[in-house]
Amino acid sequence: MLALRVSPLLIAKTFHAVEIPSSSRSIVVCAAKGPRPRYPRVWKTHKRIGTINKAAKLVDTIRQLSNVKEEVYGALDSYVAWELEFPLITVKKALKTLEDQQEWKRVIQVTKWMLSKGQGRTMGSYFTLLNALAEDDRIDEAEELWTKLLMQYMESLPRKFFDKMISIYYKRGMHDKMFEVFADMEELGVHPNLNVVQVIGGVFKELGMLDKYEKIHQKYPPPRWTYRYVKGGRRIKIKVPGQPNQGNNHREENEHANATGEPNSDLDSNDTSEESSELEEVDEQFNQDANVRNMESEQISDDSFETKEPVLDV
Repeated sequence: MLALRVSPLLIAKTFHAVEIPSSSRSIVVCAAKGPRPRYPRVWKTHKRIGTINKAAKLVDTIRQLSNVKEEVYGALDSYVAWELEFPLITVKKALKTLEDQQEWKRVIQVTKWMLSKGQGRTMGSYFTLLNALAEDDRIDEAEELWTKLLMQYMESLPRKFFDKMISIYYKRGMHDKMFEVFADMEELGVHPNLNVVQVIGGVFKELGMLDKYEKIHQKYPPPRWTYRYVKGGRRIKIKVPGQPNQGNNHREENEHANATGEPNSDLDSNDTSEESSELEEVDEQFNQDANVRNMESEQISDDSFETKEPVLDV
């Protein structure tokens, strides 16, 4: 028999020792060709410009211009000329920056330019334009915009538009138009908030319309509870501050009376009046029950006399 054996000396010569460096992050070792260098990735070297930087650049460009409409519109057109799509997010952020800086004329110009392009026709854009017109004392244009929105979106107009128009008219002492807006709210079924009710009630009180002042506070009493939305869309019921509870008031008054040693005359009078009314109600009920019992007893006695009559056999 023949047996083939490989000597260990031949096996040892075929393998070579390869030294791996300690810093293996930047060098990859190949068994055949050795370490291979890493080259920088070309597609990640260019820095992307975000919408915040674009909005800041747009704000800086608009600030350097005059108030001429053609100049501002030309600069805005040249800004969006090379964009594939209308940069709505960038324009919205620029409007927010201008609104925070109270640049109302620039806000009006940029918003009108955006609406003329057919972009951003939302209730938020219309409210921004309405607020800017009011702050710039352009009441005629604000009223024209308000009338247009009311006629076009009559049943779906948000409540903040009504609140804004009432505040505009209230600051300028235009009470008749303020009452007209409030009448439109009641006609369309828009429930006013607490601030609007207080403003309208205060104007009624100043003008001497006390009956309307009482009616509006009876119709729209202050809410005792409110709702707040937390993260996740969950709603939490919270008590409105400034609305005292009757039980807590009586408790505080009793504690104050016990501490000072003086009886509370108002509470005593209320308690005595309530007790006397309760006693009177109890007496009336007792008398009614007694009368009913007497009538039932008389009816029973009459029935017994009728049954006791002799029956004659014929």
